[in-house]
Amino acid sequence: MSDARQDPVTAIEAALVTMRRDQGRRRLQRRAAGLETGWKGEGPRRPDDRGPRGGQGLADAARFRLLDALEGAERPPSVSELADVIAVDQPRASRLVQAAVEAGHVRREVDSSDARRSAIVLTASGRAILDSARENRRSAVETALAGFTSEETADFARLLARFVAEWPRG
Repeated sequence: MSDARQDPVTAIEAALVTMRRDQGRRRLQRRAAGLETGWKGEGPRRPDDRGPRGGQGLADAARFRLLDALEGAERPPSVSELADVIAVDQPRASRLVQAAVEAGHVRREVDSSDARRSAIVLTASGRAILDSARENRRSAVETALAGFTSEETADFARLLARFVAEWPRG
């Protein structure tokens, strides 16, 4: 995470992203343990269950995490590797990748080191989606901080980073 004294907005954004990623990982762990339930506690969730907003917010977050993971990967990952990184199960990762391929945000390529493996590669369109989402997130953070003094913003960034660092991850 960047030093909050240099750019508190970036530090706050990074803390929010970390919290969101941890939330996804915990959801995946609960689902694997059979503890994830539907919105009204009516039993285990099915893959097609949707939340209060039709599941759109969670779906958008998962799509962003997919594109973000591809941008940060040292080499193009497989669907299974992406599933681990973005904290979803493999079938969900497959559906996300297929939707991203159909939208033109990613493409599948044959892995040069293993022809049996399909590598997922971010396209220019996918990069544009990431840039736009990051711009929107930064704008939202800046709007939320508009009433803060510079000192309050720096303090908030420092405390939020500390909070996220201390958040239990098990």
